[in-house]
Amino acid sequence: MDSLLQVFLICLVLGSVVGFLAGLLGIGGGLIIVPALLYILPSVGISSTQITHVAIATSLASIILTSMSSATAHHKRGNIPWELFKPIFPGIVIGSLASAFVSEQIASDDLQQAFAIFVVLMAVQMAFPFKVKTGGSMPSFAVLLVISTAIALIAGLMGIGGGVLLVPFLSYCGLQMRQAVGFSSATGMLIAVSGTIGYIIAGFDVPNLPEGSVGFIYLPALIGIIISSMLCAPFGVKAASTWPTPVLKKIFACLLIVVGLKLLLS
Repeated sequence: MDSLLQVFLICLVLGSVVGFLAGLLGIGGGLIIVPALLYILPSVGISSTQITHVAIATSLASIILTSMSSATAHHKRGNIPWELFKPIFPGIVIGSLASAFVSEQIASDDLQQAFAIFVVLMAVQMAFPFKVKTGGSMPSFAVLLVISTAIALIAGLMGIGGGVLLVPFLSYCGLQMRQAVGFSSATGMLIAVSGTIGYIIAGFDVPNLPEGSVGFIYLPALIGIIISSMLCAPFGVKAASTWPTPVLKKIFACLLIVVGLKLLLS
């Protein structure tokens, strides 16, 4: 019980950092949550063969409420083109549900290596953002289905909402940035919900998961992260109006590169 309480309290601190940085820099929490949980979770006896799956699954579950809040705000501002859900919805559900079962077939060390590479790539993009050419048109139903499935699969495997992949794609297809971001927030919620269900089912019969687990989701960590991140995100949003966010984003990107390389080499 002492270890459960300790993890919960540590994740309260982690959630406050995640929420503040999300509000300040506009970043997804998964890039912070997963590496942190990889260091925190061994204290509750999670084996090395399961720890990456638990960290990614718990990160994905923590995105549900934050993405729901973001999607609601964008909906009120008319930023979500709901008509796009018809071709993209099936791929998002299929990809995010499948991610849990694909993840289960990948060794924990290999999954950690893949996540580390992903973190480094996203950090480089954050530090040196590339401009996406716009003015294109939406591809066919079949192409949207394939691409949305791939994006949701990658997002579910990495424990993120998928906005870093979906927003550039939608912008390339000619969608206005505010609509691309708004639509991404809605699909992020769908990815998080579907992926979480998948990780619960995939981990349901996995032996030796710690007390407090539902499938691969570790509830003490999840609850701690959710509580404090929701409370601290508004403070990050407020700070964004006065703090030098472009400089801070580059500094944070450098920190992520170090974290990614450390995970890659460990």
